[in-house]
Amino acid sequence: MYLSKEVKADIFKTHGEVETNTGSAEGQVALFTYRIAHLTGHLKKNRKDFSTQLSLQKLVGKRRGILAYLFKKDINRYRAIIKALGLRDIIKPLGSTRDSK
Repeated sequence: MYLSKEVKADIFKTHGEVETNTGSAEGQVALFTYRIAHLTGHLKKNRKDFSTQLSLQKLVGKRRGILAYLFKKDINRYRAIIKALGLRDIIKPLGSTRDSK
């Protein structure tokens, strides 16, 4: 299995302070990012695996929801996890529109 107990513990230890803190938003985002990277690699080899594609889309949505929560509750934690994982800043502040340049 690609996600062993040791890998999970290492992810939560790195991003969630301690390895038993599996409920921290940073740890969950890091775990989802790891799983998303794995599924993306799988889909590059297996283009017609539509059930994996659906699972990937759901996982990306969950990660986005947690990131939106972090953005709303504590912007500094949000910026730290975005920087640590190398993600794009996908959450837009309130009041911004797509058409404004």
